[in-house]
Amino acid sequence: MADFNKVLTPGDIDNGLVNTVVEIPEGSINKIEWDRERAVFMLDRVEPAIFAKPCSYGFIPQTLDEDGDELDTLIVCDEPLSTGVWLEAKVLGVLKFEDDGEMDDKIVVVPADDRNTGDSIQTLDDLGKRWKEKIEFHFNHVKDLKKPGSTKVLGWGDTEEAKKIIGECIARYNK
Repeated sequence: MADFNKVLTPGDIDNGLVNTVVEIPEGSINKIEWDRERAVFMLDRVEPAIFAKPCSYGFIPQTLDEDGDELDTLIVCDEPLSTGVWLEAKVLGVLKFEDDGEMDDKIVVVPADDRNTGDSIQTLDDLGKRWKEKIEFHFNHVKDLKKPGSTKVLGWGDTEEAKKIIGECIARYNK
């Protein structure tokens, strides 16, 4: 298995494009994580069915968020994407998220070459209020059965804020 952190760049951040690698398909209860030491995906745990992922979940290579993991992405797509697939994606914004007291931001993206939604979705607002509420609910409650209150959505940021966070995570990775 190739080490995504060595062969994929983060993308063309200035133009709002990132490369993202899928860890968890939409609808999955399997918490799959990239193991950068071994350069493979691993099953971290199986979540209760009520915590199935509301969208495909991935990471941007060559980044490190404040929690020490690659910077997460929430991938808006009409179909679930398979673990290990990578894609170029357009940055829409960021979900500001805290997990056990650590920042664990989620960059919201849409496939750059998605002819179904790529042109109609340009910003977070294009996703609609209900989509944001669904995501907020999921992340506010994702650990309620094992550690209630340990996760908290802090709000949303636009594309420029997302690009700033991506830049910070690239710098942290390069240190």
